[in-house]
Amino acid sequence: MINRVVLVGRLTRDPELRNTTSGGAVCSFTLAVDNRGKAADGSKTASYIPCVVFSQQAENVAQFVRKGSLVGVEGRLSQRSYDRKDGTKATVIEVLCDSVQFLEPKSASGERGSTTTPTFNDVPSVEEENNLDSIDIADDDLPF
Repeated sequence: MINRVVLVGRLTRDPELRNTTSGGAVCSFTLAVDNRGKAADGSKTASYIPCVVFSQQAENVAQFVRKGSLVGVEGRLSQRSYDRKDGTKATVIEVLCDSVQFLEPKSASGERGSTTTPTFNDVPSVEEENNLDSIDIADDDLPF
């Protein structure tokens, strides 16, 4: 059986980071993905897909993406059921992400913190760029 999901979309809200009882990080977010079809009035439609990511990748998602960020996710579909407080049974289908790729630079998605423009001190001098003696790589590690 095959259970693989690959999606590209934008976050509908900021990701929510939680910790498990054993201390592992869990991050959940909802991804808005454009549908190919259109509504009766001709407007675009979207699907809203709940996603969950774990461990270090969960911490990275919580730190670096925000509402509106464009991300790509790869993972598998998971279905779970639980009892609501009112006693009814609920079913959730979500993507358990193996990988989350950030598809925009920080400044494009409205990251918190300031976006700085490079100054002349940030640009390496010609002397630094031409100094290849400081690179210590074995010939066996070179890809060519």
